[in-house]
Amino acid sequence: MPVSRIPLTADELERMNAWWRAANYLSVGQIYLRDNPLLKTPLSRSDIKPRLLGHWGTTPGLNFIYVHMNRAIRQHDLNMIFIAGPGHGGPAVVANTWLEGSYSELYPEVTADEEGMRRLFRQFSVPGGVPSHASPHTPGSIHEGGELGYALFHAYGAVFDNRYLIACCVVGDGEAETGPLATAWHSNKFLNPQTDGAVLPILHLNGYKIANPTILARISHDELESLFIGYGYQPIFVEGEDPETMHCLMAAAVDTAVADIQSIQRKAREGDVLTRPRWPLIILRSPKGWTGPQKVDGKKSEGSWRSHQVPLAAMDRPEHVQLLADWMASYRPSELFDDAGWLRPGIAALAPVGERRMGANPHANGGALLRDLRLPDFRDYAVDVPTPGGSAAEATRTLGAFLRDVMRHNPDNFRVFGPDETASNRLDALFDATNRSWMAERLDDDDHLAPDGRVMEMLSEHACQGWLEGYLLSGRHGLFSCYEAFIHIVDSMFNQHAKWLKMCDEIPWRRPIASLNILLTSHVWRQDHNGFSHQDPGFIDHVVNKKADVIRVYLPPDANTLLCVADRCLQSRNLVNVIVAGKQPEWQWLAMDAAVKHAEVGIGRWEWACNDRPGEADVVLASAGDVPTLEMLAAIDLLHQLAPELKIRYVNVVDLMTLQPQEEHPHGLSDAEFNTLFTADKPIIFAYHGYPWLIHRLTYRRANPNLHVRGYTEEGTTTTPFDMVVLNNLDRFHLVIDVAKRVPQLQAKAARIKQAMYDRLKRHTRHILEHGEDMPEIQGWQWPGRSPE
Repeated sequence: MPVSRIPLTADELERMNAWWRAANYLSVGQIYLRDNPLLKTPLSRSDIKPRLLGHWGTTPGLNFIYVHMNRAIRQHDLNMIFIAGPGHGGPAVVANTWLEGSYSELYPEVTADEEGMRRLFRQFSVPGGVPSHASPHTPGSIHEGGELGYALFHAYGAVFDNRYLIACCVVGDGEAETGPLATAWHSNKFLNPQTDGAVLPILHLNGYKIANPTILARISHDELESLFIGYGYQPIFVEGEDPETMHCLMAAAVDTAVADIQSIQRKAREGDVLTRPRWPLIILRSPKGWTGPQKVDGKKSEGSWRSHQVPLAAMDRPEHVQLLADWMASYRPSELFDDAGWLRPGIAALAPVGERRMGANPHANGGALLRDLRLPDFRDYAVDVPTPGGSAAEATRTLGAFLRDVMRHNPDNFRVFGPDETASNRLDALFDATNRSWMAERLDDDDHLAPDGRVMEMLSEHACQGWLEGYLLSGRHGLFSCYEAFIHIVDSMFNQHAKWLKMCDEIPWRRPIASLNILLTSHVWRQDHNGFSHQDPGFIDHVVNKKADVIRVYLPPDANTLLCVADRCLQSRNLVNVIVAGKQPEWQWLAMDAAVKHAEVGIGRWEWACNDRPGEADVVLASAGDVPTLEMLAAIDLLHQLAPELKIRYVNVVDLMTLQPQEEHPHGLSDAEFNTLFTADKPIIFAYHGYPWLIHRLTYRRANPNLHVRGYTEEGTTTTPFDMVVLNNLDRFHLVIDVAKRVPQLQAKAARIKQAMYDRLKRHTRHILEHGEDMPEIQGWQWPGRSPE
């Protein structure tokens, strides 16, 4: 949709253009200068940084948008945050927050004068300074932009349940080529104008990526317009390069978009019928490196890919120094700043006031708005466990009942996200309290779809992760459930969020936010029916690479322990909590009181499965994960029958990070505590949910060298549940063989024990090939309830 120029007053146009010039000047200064910030003396090589790092190409467009959002905030009294999607857009956001005053309020040493400007320039992209992205150090930022593709998801996540918030989200045309961003446009099908805020996407077409043209900048106007109409938006075009014309066009576009947003929300909130609206979107086409050098060394710079990063890089050449001086002088800094470096009052007056400034908006520092969840008592959802293994339950179905009531108690502060798997993952009790969010067309036989639904399902792990991150970063709570094998799709998104949290822990003004809680179910050991493609427990390995202060990994062995862990995670702050729990019916081991004690410590002996007292154990058997726990307990049962004299200690691990030394993780055991559980010299056989090497990595500094780990070894197919563990040597028979091989006290009977186990393995293979299901002794096995000796 084209817009007409609106007659900005001459004074308003002049002051807005001056702000834009000032922001551009500060952005160039950040990239290049270490001294002489106001160019009071002729620019020399000594004024310029020895290493030039930064990105100019996207920056003037971001500065242009920022000043227009300032105008809109003041004119329409908007509550708005600014999300800079283009990578390395940090100079623009830092420059504008310094101009509006929010930067100096948080960093008093970076004053709003000449000396503060010098500090602003010197700190950019240098050791000990600030990065070139809109990082956590940057006021008003909830999106770093270090990796492209997630800006729009974060914007929508921020406005869910924030009915008075608008997220201005700038999407770079390079970023628009990523898969997650292409999917993110569909977020408008989940935005409820009655209860949610609004996103104003601004697609910034400057034509180029690092070296190549961008796709959306090289298709016709009609095709581009049709694309976004097809996405469900009403595109508004602003195109050109003359500053005066572009300011007038942009002001009209923004006013039109704001009016459309307010009209949509007013009709939805005052009317009875709620239909999906066509939200406005601005498409801004401007030159890459706008207002920068037109040519460098005889080659086109402004309006080309050559302006992407540092247009003038050879500062040992006097002609480049002069070009930089001319470039910065073209912004006429003496008209923008007084002799002391203060922004002139008429320009400064363009900034919104107080928390209306985008750098000071509390929604961009979500911990400032965070309310504790009203949690029901998780003990009320306990599974009855009269004796260990004396009852069966589906762990995640039990958790679903708890989450249902969390949802009821927190109707505007908690959402559950998942890629079309809420029911599959046995969390469907949530639908007793809410529906799936859905603003698109609905049919009579649809299941639990409604505009006010609070379960967010889209068949895109990127969408679920990105929405949840935006929801958390703006001060709310949530949980993301996913099939274990496919959580890898968001490996990189997890990386970015974990890095964000790590940096936030070092920034005093960043208030703690609710933790990112990821529930992995439909896991590797119960994906026998879906086959090899669905079998991968490796996300845990990826998570453990991150800083210990940020990550937690839990492997509850049963439903009651899962309830304890979930309650703990929902109350935590500034963490990524990964919980791995199965959804299939399994034996339950711990009554609630025992589960609470076990989960609080994170690791411990299960006395009812041990017979090592009095005296020392001959062998320590341990497990982490529900299926490994089942197999290890079944192996203990066999060993009691085959070698009743063997002294066995059994240790169960819920909190994986307890295995690390205390010096490496806050939850780690001291060496003395570790040796008390595992001994310093006895054989340890460990059955682990994931890849075995991780347990060796976590324990490599411990005194006991006799650790043998069984886990997933990348063997799988479509088969039976028990055959999955057999294929990876994690089954009870292989575990007994491992004990027979490694425990000296069994050497006299080791050959007989091993042969008996090999015979059972052969019988297992014959049975599944003939009958297509596991042997009755496997399906019907139950812990015998033997008391400790």
